[in-house]
This record gives sequence, structure tokens and C-alpha cells, in this order.
Amino acid sequence: MTRTRQMRRHARRMRRHGLQPMVVINSDDQLPDLAAVLLGRMLWRYRSELAPVYAGITLAAGGAVLHVSYPEWWPYLLGAASVAAWALAVLGDRIGLAARRERLYAATVALSAGAWLAAVTALGIGYVPLPQCLLVGTAVLAVPWWAHRRRRAKVRVDRQIAAWPEIAHSIGLPGSHAQSAGVDVWGWRARFALARGQTIQDVTAKVPAIESALGTFRGAVRVFPTRDDKANRFELRVLDTDPHADAIPWPGPSVASISEPIDLGPFEDATGARVLLLRRHGLIGGVAGSGKSGGINVLMGNLTACPDVVIWAIDLKRGMELQPWASCIDRLATTPEQARVLLRDAVAVLEARAASLATQGRRVWEPSPDMPALVIVIDEYAELAEDAPESVSDTDSIARRGRAVAVTLIAATQRPTQKAMGKGAVRSQMDVRVSFRVRERKDVDLILGQGMLTAGWHAHTLNAPGKFLLSAPEHDTPRRGRAYLLTDEAVADAAHRHADIRPILDEVSRTAIEEAQAGIGMRTTSSLEEVTTAPNAADDPETILWGLLAGAPDEGTPVSLLITATGMSRPWTYQRLRELADADRVTQVSRGRWHAVTEHSE
Repeated sequence: MTRTRQMRRHARRMRRHGLQPMVVINSDDQLPDLAAVLLGRMLWRYRSELAPVYAGITLAAGGAVLHVSYPEWWPYLLGAASVAAWALAVLGDRIGLAARRERLYAATVALSAGAWLAAVTALGIGYVPLPQCLLVGTAVLAVPWWAHRRRRAKVRVDRQIAAWPEIAHSIGLPGSHAQSAGVDVWGWRARFALARGQTIQDVTAKVPAIESALGTFRGAVRVFPTRDDKANRFELRVLDTDPHADAIPWPGPSVASISEPIDLGPFEDATGARVLLLRRHGLIGGVAGSGKSGGINVLMGNLTACPDVVIWAIDLKRGMELQPWASCIDRLATTPEQARVLLRDAVAVLEARAASLATQGRRVWEPSPDMPALVIVIDEYAELAEDAPESVSDTDSIARRGRAVAVTLIAATQRPTQKAMGKGAVRSQMDVRVSFRVRERKDVDLILGQGMLTAGWHAHTLNAPGKFLLSAPEHDTPRRGRAYLLTDEAVADAAHRHADIRPILDEVSRTAIEEAQAGIGMRTTSSLEEVTTAPNAADDPETILWGLLAGAPDEGTPVSLLITATGMSRPWTYQRLRELADADRVTQVSRGRWHAVTEHSE
């Protein structure tokens, strides 16, 4: 044995110097030692496959010991097995058993093993047919274990991790080693420690070499900082299949309030790309056809489901993108002039809200159905800056002062250059950045911020519509997501369902808008009598509304005509009809038809 130890030490020295040791067997007494070593390595290498056998042996040994020492424990063992089986079946998802069949399998194994152990403790290991039950039960219950996809994936990962020292040496990261590894929904991830002097930037540069060494498909490897953000650590994520290869249908709204984070779509680890928009402004960028419109639809589908948000929108492509959501949008501007008025009114709202908070001694506007937040969505911001450049100062004001008063700006554009953003400070105020595919590498920094390309945010490598990178205070590492897909039918259905829950602006905001539209000192109240006599009354939506109601035929004017003629939203129209009805000035003739109350009708 002394000779064997010397040979092993010699072999280790040669390996450290990069030499291949030659094993020379001088006597037959060394053969059993070598066979034992090989057998031990094989049993360890295939420990996962042999786990049911090991469990059966352990169970038999434990039962024999308990029968001799504590035969009266069998009721407690049976009770413990029952509790464990129940816990695995009901609470197994908390320990990683996501699928129902996994939990049922674990519960069955726990109950079967516990019942057999209790029987052996009471009756003894030789009591027929307990040995036969153990053999048959082990074989039967081992089949699902051997066939399970995640177990087989874990075995494959363990073997790749075991080969990492050789891989690291071949790709130029010698000395790095794995600390932990695990399998998830679409692949696996592992945490690694780097050798002295190595950084995560060195690892990022070698991603193609890692993909080649691991035998994955191109683009399957992701490198992230670890959660503790240590400079000599990194997390490696490897995809077995691309989870974003196909479009992912929208599952429906993920929020019921603007104070909740909105789910834009799944990341590659199946977690949701959730981002909070309350008191934050957002910028969405990407080339034509990259999926910006789809991302806006996801936002609209969630925002319209929130009864504490009023939505205004600007779409200078004549409403082509946002018109399907018109029934849920309080104001939709489709011309430069309408956009100028809308943004001017938004500034008036935030100033009025700030003054109201100051008089109440409060610092922030808390959204509620009676005091909703205001979200302004601008599609193709570059067109607004070009067609209505005087409005840029208003967007700057909203971006700088809108957070505390819950006035949020969300802008979408292809390339948010300084010229496209109107030479203002809007872009610097955007806390939430969503980048779909860009054509040039430098556009990554334009959308996501300076230095993001160097930091690994490679939006130019996104290879399908809807794929995006999300940068926000809670998302500071480059993780690929894919926005949910809303078909035209899904948009129409969501808009129809959410139209009835849309709120109206609070009284403070409405009064500010009325004063902004009429001019300070020209109109101090919002009564209909003053509206009908105000200057330029022919252009006032309320004047148009009253004119249509006063001149309505006996069967009344349909609501659809009132909405079209005034250019206002359905919630606004119904709110004005309710106010007039409460004042006994209009009456509902039939469902969806109204006319003014006259002396004859009275």
C-alpha cells in the first residue's frame, strides 16, 4: 500500500506540470485496489441513476436497525410518512416541484417508503412479503425517476460542470471553478468563481468559445453578475431550447392598479419582465418591425385594466396604432394642433395637482379611481418633435415635474437621438428603457443609456420581433425578454371589456384644463351655460354635445354620433350625459339614445 501511495503522489505531481502519468502495475496485489477505485468512481458518477437502489438499501438497513432497537416506533413512523406525503402533495411547489405530477410522485414515494419502514420496524426485515415488496416497489417507483426530464438534465449538467476545469483551460479562463448549478424550465444555470485577475468582462468576451466547448447552439449562453455583485464571480445561463422562438399569446392583464408592476412578457428563465410605471417615465426604442407596437399594446392592455389611470395618447400617424384603444383613451390627439393642446393641458394638470398637494401639506399624489394617475403615451415621438417643436418644452416639463403628481410620460421612437427628442431633457428623465432590436450597435447606448453596449446590453443581436432588453431600477442586468402578442381580436376584446371601468379625471385636473382652454380670467367655472357662450364655442366639445342634444329628433341622438362629433372618449361623453341628466337638462329616450329636455317633453 505504501508503494501505491507513492505512485499516486507521483502521478499528481506530473499532472500539475502538464504531463500524463504512466501507471505501471508491478504486482497482482494492486489490482484489487485499482478495481475498487474504478468501482467507487462509477458508483459516484452514476449516483443519480442509482439513487433508487441506494434509497432501497438505506431503507432496508434503517428498518432492520429500528426493528431491533425501537420496534414500538412504527405508529410514529407511519404518521410522519403521512404528514410528509401530504406536505409534498400540497406544498411541494415551494421546494421546486412545480408540476402537479412531480408532487404526486414525491408524495407516493414518501408514503410508500414510510409505510414499508413502519411495517419492517414492527415485524422485522425477514417477514414475508416485506423483502419482495421492497424489491418490486423500488423497481416500479424507479421508472418515473429514470424517465424524468429534469433529472436527466441535472445529470447532464453535473457532468458538464465536472468537465469545467478542462473547458476553462481550453477557452482561456484557467483556475475558474463552479460553485453551484441547477436546472430550470428551459435550461440550466451555474455560479462560478474566477481566478485572481479575471473579470466578468473576460467571460463575456469568451461567450462564443464557451458555447463551442459546451456544444450548445449559437446564442444559447448568457453571462450575468451574481446577486452579491462580486467582481470575481459570475453566473452562467445555458439554454437547451430558445424559449422565445415563437410568439407568446397575451394571457390578459397582470395588474389591477397603476401601483403594481406590469408584466411585459417572460424572460428566458420563465419569470415575468415586470416593471413599475408609477412615478416613472418610459422610453421604448427599436427599428421598424422590431415589435415596438406590440410592446405598446401590452402596456395599453394593462393600463386600460387599471381603474385608477386616465390615459391620454398622441399618435400623429392619424391614430393608426392607437385608434383600436380609442374607447379606453380619454383623449387621443392625431394632429399636431391636438397634440399641442393635449400637452398644454397636461402641464396645467400637473401644476394644479402640485398646488393642491401643497395646500393639503402632502408630497405625492396617490392614485385612486377618484383621483387617478395620468399616463400620456406618445407613439413616434420624433414626429411630434418635428411637427410640433413648440410642444417639446411641455414634454420636458412633464418629464421633470410629473413624478410626484402621478403624471407619467411614455414615449416610443425608432432612434431617440438628441434631434429626434427635440433637443430637450426628456430622454435623461426616462427611468424605464425598453430596447427592441436596433440596427446599429451605437443605437444601444442611445436607447438604454451611455455605456450599456460595453456592459453587455446587446440589443443589436435580438433576432425576432418582440424580443427586448429592459433597463429599470429593478432590472440592472441584460436579460432578454419577449413581449406578449396581442392579436387584433385580443385588442378589440380588451378595449371592449375595459371601456366600462375607465375613470374620469379628478375635479382639480378638470378645472385646470377648463381654465387652460378658456384662458385665465375668461372662465372660472365649468357650467354648461358659460360653455355655450364662451369664445370659439363652435370648437368646444361641450358646445357640440349640447347642440346635438338640443336639436335631436324624437328618437334621440345615438351616443356613437356624440362621440364622433365631439372627438372625445366614451367615458367623457357618458360622464357629461350623467351630469346633464342630474341637472334635468337631458333624458335618455332609449338605450344609447339621448336628447335635451324641452318644455314639450316636460
